[in-house]
Amino acid sequence: MKPTVEELIAKNKNWKEELAKLRSIVLDCGLAEEVKWYQPCYSFNGSNLIILGSFKDFCTLSFFKGVLLKDEHKILEFAGQNTQSAKIVKFTNLHQIIGLESILKDYIKEMIALEKSGAKVTFKTIEEQKLPEELEEIFSQDKDFEKAFKSLTPGRQRAYLLHFSSAKQSRTRISRIEKLKPKIFEGKGLND
Repeated sequence: MKPTVEELIAKNKNWKEELAKLRSIVLDCGLAEEVKWYQPCYSFNGSNLIILGSFKDFCTLSFFKGVLLKDEHKILEFAGQNTQSAKIVKFTNLHQIIGLESILKDYIKEMIALEKSGAKVTFKTIEEQKLPEELEEIFSQDKDFEKAFKSLTPGRQRAYLLHFSSAKQSRTRISRIEKLKPKIFEGKGLND
């Protein structure tokens, strides 16, 4: 059986008080609460807006479409280096949360207004992303491979591009591309 939000927070070893306070702030703004991905998640009219997270050194309040917020107080940061939409606020103690409570409520209300307005995040398309030089070179020599790669779903293409681009050396990028060619020709994703 899926745990309740109360149970998740009660079992948390590091951030019990902080998560309880964040939960209270979010619920005060009228969002619906449920457990998703084993985390407290909050939605408006069925759309996920916020999720609370717990890590070793900090806890977070994450806005799924945080990039749409004005962030006048400069408290948001991207969740990861390749993140295009989600933005988070990190906390290391209860006093930080209490000090930002009114600002957090303003941001949550702004997010609800954005959701009501139908605002959407514009993601970079694969065409807008820089391809590694090695991949462009291999495409120029193997048009069938280029066609196979471009017929993958955008998510699969992005996963491969991140994997290829994360290699520091050119020979490693080439090796990764060559190793994964059969999977790409089969139309499979990186983790399939």
